[in-house]
Amino acid sequence: MSRLALWMLSSSLGTLIMGGRDGFSSQFPYVNKFSRLPLDKRQRILLSWSLSWFWLYRMTYTGTKLIIFLSSFTQLDETDNNPSWKAIGYCGPDPEFVAERKARLTNQLSYLMSHDHSSETEEEQLMGPLYKGLINIKGRSREYITESLRQHGFHVTVSQKKSRPSLINPTLVIHCDAVVVGSGSGGGVIAGVLAKAGYKVLVLEKGGYRARSNLSLLEGPTLDEMYEGAGMVTTTDLGISILAGSTVGGGSTVNWSASIRTPMHVLKEWSQEYELELFGSKLYRDAMDVVCEKMQVQPEVGDEGFNNAVLRKGCEELGYPVNNIPRNATSDHYCGWCCLGCKDGRKKGTLETWLKDMVDSGNGVIIPNCEATRVLHRRKKGRTRNTATGVAFQFIYEGVTQICVVESKVTIAAGGALNTPVLLKKSGFKNNNIGKNLHLHPVTMAWGYFPETDPTLFPNNKSYEGGIMTSMSTVVSNFDTTGYGAVLQTPSLHPGLFAALMPWTSGTDIKFRMSRFSRTAHLIAIARDKSGGTISTSCSSRKINYTLKTHDETNLKKGIESMLRILAAAGAQEIGTHHVKGEKINVKTASSREFERFVKEESSRNLKGLSCPFASAHQMSSCRMGIDPRSSAVNQMGETWEIEGLFVGDASVLPTALGVNPMVTVMAIAYCTAQSVLQMLDRKCNNK
Repeated sequence: MSRLALWMLSSSLGTLIMGGRDGFSSQFPYVNKFSRLPLDKRQRILLSWSLSWFWLYRMTYTGTKLIIFLSSFTQLDETDNNPSWKAIGYCGPDPEFVAERKARLTNQLSYLMSHDHSSETEEEQLMGPLYKGLINIKGRSREYITESLRQHGFHVTVSQKKSRPSLINPTLVIHCDAVVVGSGSGGGVIAGVLAKAGYKVLVLEKGGYRARSNLSLLEGPTLDEMYEGAGMVTTTDLGISILAGSTVGGGSTVNWSASIRTPMHVLKEWSQEYELELFGSKLYRDAMDVVCEKMQVQPEVGDEGFNNAVLRKGCEELGYPVNNIPRNATSDHYCGWCCLGCKDGRKKGTLETWLKDMVDSGNGVIIPNCEATRVLHRRKKGRTRNTATGVAFQFIYEGVTQICVVESKVTIAAGGALNTPVLLKKSGFKNNNIGKNLHLHPVTMAWGYFPETDPTLFPNNKSYEGGIMTSMSTVVSNFDTTGYGAVLQTPSLHPGLFAALMPWTSGTDIKFRMSRFSRTAHLIAIARDKSGGTISTSCSSRKINYTLKTHDETNLKKGIESMLRILAAAGAQEIGTHHVKGEKINVKTASSREFERFVKEESSRNLKGLSCPFASAHQMSSCRMGIDPRSSAVNQMGETWEIEGLFVGDASVLPTALGVNPMVTVMAIAYCTAQSVLQMLDRKCNNK
């Protein structure tokens, strides 16, 4: 859409069509292409798109704004710097990390030149905790891959035929007990449990591996390297921008550390209304204990970052409930760059815990940059349904596509709620619930500006520094009843995403907003959505469709009202939302009547129809768990109704939206699923 718009604006006729009367000029030739129009007319044309009744104009505006601002504030020069950062008060990557990285690079060079490689601690610091269990297939020959797998104890069969590789004649056949597609909060847990139990486990991860020493902590490169779709995934109507991890460790590598147990009202709903006994069982309660202990989850916080301090102070001033968020990091973990990878390993995602267990056991390996293309299955004699036999994946060597088959006793799909439905559909699965019931926890935001000149307002704090999530308010969450409301938390916004989400009303206005970047606090409202979306495939591409229901929009509006009041109570000089109109108010000079009118107007505005940007960092329920194949994709053991021996182990199995950050819940369900997988493996191995 943006390409078409740019093409049309490059001509006079196209500018007239898309710009209306602003495309005219009082002088010959009377109609000009967009680049030759005066600045004020160009700005009016863009603003008219943002408010247009014509849906395609609004989509064009939204897409173009996202691309331009995200790229403008993340692009780098030869010194890994952006000329705008100094002007907006942004330091770039964590200065401490930059200094440490220079020292590490010097040590790494000395290490590589040395013949004494006896220190495992030194090796882990340089190459990350998983370095012994990684097999990189990018640009590697089948001989190299075969030898690497055999060194780790895997049996590999190499095709001797010279014909073109295919599923019938694969380049390699790798034999293992379990293959896990995905290494995030679900797949990582299952892989770790199975490997520690003595089974040979192969993990296929679509994303790459970034050791601590290889992180950049630069927003642009990290989005490209560690996020799904380079951080540019959206719903088909561009209404919701979606952030999802795509790296070894998945979302647990780039998330914001929040480690919240499944709320009691959710467990009650799932166990009683959905009749899923698992969620009322001791097994599940024990699973939450196990994963929280493994991740060293604790609720304490030392120094609080700018955004969280604002949320806490505002809530305390208003008498709103505010609580510490349990985190899988130490209380002194003061780092605002964790969304770009953890620089020191103190955030205990699967990269630092379950996957490390797997590698340390000697029973598992991870193949990064490897996307599974198909789940393989066939009908065995005497069975009423097909049985999973493994997966297929591809790699390119010397310009030729090589096809590999992994033959396994059990198969686990854990690529996340966006990818697992696509893999299953490509594999020929017919269950109607695959790709349905998608929940996104839609997020909307409010902001407040706190001048640095006021020494009483969080002096010396920057918006991008400190623990990303340490405080949370449930003032509009309805936790005492259904939980179908909105929790209030804080986001991580580095310059690219900040600029892409902030309203644009003119070039001058956005420059002014960006000049306040480092002292602009943001709060977010996360809805436990009843709205349901779908994931479909068309011509090998994925389509995410989602329509926000009125119920969820109402809850988000309540969240906006509360956030504006919290920001004002915390001492903000100016407050506003992300609505395209870009309205704001100076709290210090406004009367109480003007303030109330502003809050009511902003919290009653229509949020749908691209009038306000939404975001999503939690995707779930696209292969949901249930007791009936007519309404669910997997059973309580995590096994698909359709294919025996195929388990789903990621957020797609959640029966409904959760309402809080899902990492602990996903891990706990995966831990329970792993017990079912172990039982199946035990049976298969004992029946040989």
